[in-house]
Amino acid sequence: MRSHQSSLAAVYRLLDGALILAALFISLAAYGHEITSDWFLLGLIAAIGFALLAESVDLYRSWRADTYLQMVAYTAFAWCVLCAVLLLVGYFTKTSGGYSRLVIGTWGAATLVLLCVWRFAFRHLLFFLRARGYNTRSAAIIGVTESGLRLARNLIAEPQLGIRVAGFYQVAESDACQASKLAGEQVRLLGSVEDAVAAARAGDIDLIYIALPMREEQRIVEILAALADSTATVQLLTDLFVSNLLHTRWHNVGDSSMLSVYDTPIEGLNGWLKRLEDVLLSSVILVLIAPLMLLIAAAVKLTSPGPVIFKQHRYGLDGRPIKVWKFRSMTTQDDGDKVVQASKGDARITPVGAFLRRTSLDELPQFINVLQGRMSIVGPRPHAVAHNEEYRQVVSGYMLRHKVKPGITGWAQVNGWRGETDTLEKMSKRVEHDLHYIRHWSLWLDIRIVLMTVFKGFTGKNAY
Repeated sequence: MRSHQSSLAAVYRLLDGALILAALFISLAAYGHEITSDWFLLGLIAAIGFALLAESVDLYRSWRADTYLQMVAYTAFAWCVLCAVLLLVGYFTKTSGGYSRLVIGTWGAATLVLLCVWRFAFRHLLFFLRARGYNTRSAAIIGVTESGLRLARNLIAEPQLGIRVAGFYQVAESDACQASKLAGEQVRLLGSVEDAVAAARAGDIDLIYIALPMREEQRIVEILAALADSTATVQLLTDLFVSNLLHTRWHNVGDSSMLSVYDTPIEGLNGWLKRLEDVLLSSVILVLIAPLMLLIAAAVKLTSPGPVIFKQHRYGLDGRPIKVWKFRSMTTQDDGDKVVQASKGDARITPVGAFLRRTSLDELPQFINVLQGRMSIVGPRPHAVAHNEEYRQVVSGYMLRHKVKPGITGWAQVNGWRGETDTLEKMSKRVEHDLHYIRHWSLWLDIRIVLMTVFKGFTGKNAY
């Protein structure tokens, strides 16, 4: 049995502990404090506590196939939880008074930066070494299928991952497996499933990917049972059907295992975090833009007859109707079975409304909708009910965009798909970007979209 991670994990643990202590000593020196036994004990407790927390969240596993942002998120979570626990213990035991708050604050921030920076540097060192043949793992794929070939190409195209594809093993009974598909590929056919099992038992293969269609459940079970008598890491490669699902996860009901197909990533703790993000951001933004909103309201009221705020029914979370607020920018207030989208030179748009629509200032009242809980800062843009009913029949997956709350800005908008959707292609691209957002949602993605909106998302050539 060969361990590829234990030595690296030991390095991570030692460096983490050393950096935690070093950051504390540097912080003490920076503010002219001596390294007393109390400070040293605090640093030692922090180093041990972080090691335990990091172990509990599996921080010291292999990150070879994961992103740096995922690694940073786990690191930050472990360190922030530890800091919170230490502060609570200090508060309730009334021992915090003996420690400098300035030193503690500097130490906490500096340690987090050091933990993330050294991981970034070490990760790229590993990438450099792996691309040159060091710290690599051998892999084989069972099943000459399209998904298997795609995986082989991806692994070959990313040598920094350190996963070397030895070749394919063919499942003779599978109609999907055809050795002729390997023509022109950079991999070769190594034999049958029995050969794969023998190689795994001999320790010649570290990773085995089973790339068979999900319909071949019985054959997959047989292969898994045979590979259980080896130390190889075995992974199931999902076929095209599963890889195109919205958001998948396994869950159990008694002894029954189920795979979620069309689901949302924003629930439970994630739902609370996103709601907290919405409340904090919208509250701050509304305070800052209140004078601007008053000026816009006066301009709308004084330049054309009608209400200042236009309220239109749209679909919200899970397709439930909500009322979305906007500054009125047109002479009409369409909200029925037929809603005509604004187009270039539209006579219904008022002079003030034209400016508001080009700059997206007409959407500022939607921050109130966010506080009400109807919308989110970031999410798929809500469409009029009439447009929903029209496009759900012609755009595949259209209604899946309602698995999260609609947003003021979104991934589609910051990528240029905002404004009029006068062609099916434009709406399809918008839906494609909306579903990409749901599949890959994270708080960091929300922050990224907000920043992109600030720099380039307020105006666009398609906004009329």
